[in-house]
Amino acid sequence: MALVSSREIIYDAYQNNYAVGAFAAHNLEILKAVCDRANRLGAPIIIQTTPGTINYLGLERTVSMVKATAEKVAIPVALHLDHGDSFETAMKCLRAGYTSIMIDGSHLAFEENIKLVRSVVNAALPMGVPVEAELGTIGGVEDDLDVDEANAMMTDPQSAKIFAEQTGIDFFAPAFGTAHGLYKKDPELNFGLLGEIKKLVSLPIVMHGASGVPDQDVIKALSYGVAKVNFSTELKVAFATALKGFLDIHPNESDPRKYFVPAMEAVADIVEKKIELLGSSSRVAVK
Repeated sequence: MALVSSREIIYDAYQNNYAVGAFAAHNLEILKAVCDRANRLGAPIIIQTTPGTINYLGLERTVSMVKATAEKVAIPVALHLDHGDSFETAMKCLRAGYTSIMIDGSHLAFEENIKLVRSVVNAALPMGVPVEAELGTIGGVEDDLDVDEANAMMTDPQSAKIFAEQTGIDFFAPAFGTAHGLYKKDPELNFGLLGEIKKLVSLPIVMHGASGVPDQDVIKALSYGVAKVNFSTELKVAFATALKGFLDIHPNESDPRKYFVPAMEAVADIVEKKIELLGSSSRVAVK
């Protein structure tokens, strides 16, 4: 199937009380593992890449790789820019064929964040590409972005309302207690804050930093309007752990077609667990 807009995927989830998994694909092996397992489960998915992954793979190669993989499956697949770091990056991804954009101005002053996001929305709207943006500061490490716990900042609900209205975004990513990367202990999500945001912002909510969040908290978040849930760290850890485990047992193996297999299977198993958790399996009839 050709790449689709994330809008149709996310709004179906939003209106039907489930969420779509947005999985970070750092290489071809992870991409294939995610798409093949999601296809087996009949689950729509979002493949997302950060600017760091784009720099690693190359923009045109990234788009071609995802398009070719999506065309081999029967489920809807959207290609999303995660944490776009500038207007220029967002425009390059739009022109290259991304079907969903996040522009992250959360490090900017409130008015500057609005100005940046609005400029991306104005460019993406005529192309039919939806835009996600963040207000508040989600902690942890994502590519070269490192926000320590002291500098993470929860989203103010009234500011969220103004932000959503003045930017015209399609999806909203608030900071309510999650973080990127590995958690040292279970995160404490502020569902009271999320509830206030839901009352004031009539948009699908995006949960960043979902790797390691307890299942019961992810399920609870869906009742607060969360319709897109991002996973990255758990996929990378599963891939690396399985790969290291195989090479520990087979230290002389040099064929990537052999040592990547258990790594891909480990990623696929994580993807299946997340899809079942979010309630997105069997949403698409797959022959």
